[in-house]
Amino acid sequence: MKKMATLIPALGSCSSRMESGERRLAERLEAKLDDDYLLWYNVPVGDLQSYPDFIVLHPSRGILILEVKDWKLGSTILGGDKDQWQILDKATGEPKSVTSPIEQAHHHALSVINRLGRDPQLQQKEGKYTGGLCLPWTYGAVFPNITRKALNESGFGNLMQASRVICQDEMTESVNAEDFQSRLWGMFPYGVRGSISLPQIDRIRWILFPEVRVPVLGQAQSNLFDAQEELPDLMRVMDVQQEQLARSLGDGHRVIHGVAGSGKTMILAYRAEYLAKISHKPILILCFSRPLADKLALLMQQKGLAEKVHVRSFHVWCTAQLRAFGQAIPAQDTTLDAMFEAQVDAVIRAVDRGQIPGGQYAAVLIDEGHDFLPHWPKLIVQMVDPETNSLLLLYDHAQAIFQKQKIVGFSFKQVGIAAQGRTTILKINYRNIRQILATAHLVARELLSPQAADEDGVPLIRPVGVGRDGDETMVIRLPSRLQEWQRVCAQLIAAHKEGFAWSDMAVICHYKDRCEDAQTQLERKNIPCELLGGKSGLDRVRVLTMHSSKGLEFPVVALPNMELMPSSSIRERDEAQLFYVAATRATHKLIITSSGDSKFMQYLSPQSINTTGEPA
Repeated sequence: MKKMATLIPALGSCSSRMESGERRLAERLEAKLDDDYLLWYNVPVGDLQSYPDFIVLHPSRGILILEVKDWKLGSTILGGDKDQWQILDKATGEPKSVTSPIEQAHHHALSVINRLGRDPQLQQKEGKYTGGLCLPWTYGAVFPNITRKALNESGFGNLMQASRVICQDEMTESVNAEDFQSRLWGMFPYGVRGSISLPQIDRIRWILFPEVRVPVLGQAQSNLFDAQEELPDLMRVMDVQQEQLARSLGDGHRVIHGVAGSGKTMILAYRAEYLAKISHKPILILCFSRPLADKLALLMQQKGLAEKVHVRSFHVWCTAQLRAFGQAIPAQDTTLDAMFEAQVDAVIRAVDRGQIPGGQYAAVLIDEGHDFLPHWPKLIVQMVDPETNSLLLLYDHAQAIFQKQKIVGFSFKQVGIAAQGRTTILKINYRNIRQILATAHLVARELLSPQAADEDGVPLIRPVGVGRDGDETMVIRLPSRLQEWQRVCAQLIAAHKEGFAWSDMAVICHYKDRCEDAQTQLERKNIPCELLGGKSGLDRVRVLTMHSSKGLEFPVVALPNMELMPSSSIRERDEAQLFYVAATRATHKLIITSSGDSKFMQYLSPQSINTTGEPA
């Protein structure tokens, strides 16, 4: 079966807002172009908010901007010249003057090309067009309801260059794919040639679509989603599948099952930003862990969305609801878990009594859904405005390190989430280099055996790496715990000399008291650090537990004291899961140290364990 071009958003998610002619053209572009074509429908370009109907990108062809007009001769088009056309306004039934279709397409093309032309890496290096854009570009108009003959006989064909126009009879379902493509690429000026590399395609997407940018080592967070005067040398963007999914999410309940590093949280952030722009009520993002909530809250603040997008850990949100609506806060003289659950129960009862209102939010987005107890989603669903019914749940069974009992017999429908037909699985891990993912698999191999489930259940997905290579994982055995800390500090100092910021690093410990040891040892070596829930945003190494690391990522991660894992054979599976979460926080460098033996260390020996700190 022939692979189709990639349309962003997916046709099924945007066809309802298309004119019939736009929908037909989208179908033809998908079916008659090859799978190395990228297509964007009605996606805004940068901060100019120019909305081309279609952007077509091909590595060896270039960029084509298409303006589609569902107009008809006589009933829609009344007259015109090369610059202005008179049409009958569909909404008012009155004549109005509009820019000619070709001029509209030209305007959109210039907004695209002017942005791309700022990038030195997209400029011609030599020859006649030195300094100009290194890729071909052009524009055209499409008339899905007018044949070529009728257009020419009406005289309107004389107002446009014939090669820049596609007519009804040239885009039928029966038209040969080669003939259709010839029409598209006949719009390009004769003799213009060029090719676009994959890194250049990423640069094009980064420049045109700020919302798909992702953090790059050393890049200021505040510049991730805004236009910059100086363009960075390294640009990272969502994978095309991630972008298509993010732009294709519609209303209703939706579930994304994604492995660690598949970009779930990035998609959630994109969705929150999009909804904030079109919604009158606030958007709520809920997480299980405070550190992830803090990270997302900072991101929303940097986007200027803090007032519109509320980010909370679930238990903090429950407490805030009780206080906001004058409900009693349960006694805090019990265990922490019992206190938290008492607060949840108090919110549930208050909602049932109508003392806390439902429908408070235009949308609720849940990260770390795998760590939510079954009765929590039942409460959360009631907080969504029924008019939008917009709920997004992100889930990864392999990272369910907090709540175990919810997995047995779990069904989304049973907890009030009606996502049948709107469930997506993301298998590809983009975060970790191959060596780090392989290390995580050595310990968690049984945990990552794939398990299928029906659409309403919970599958277990084995991650697929993208093959990105980097440094071998450092697995270091030393005689004493003090020597472990000395080696960890030495490796962090070496990474800092390589150019990694202190804030690019984390020391992730099994137990909280080990975090306090780590802080003491790092401070002795004058390494700036921040313990557990610190939110200063300063350039400091983060020191946190394995549980609190979930949802975060750092270029450099140290996992000390591995002789402590697993703490018992009964907990081996749980702790393998915990190790998998902690190890996959690292994107570039992973350092594992131990001053004793353990079953997990045996999984990693003898090939990679040595006493020098150099990879075997």
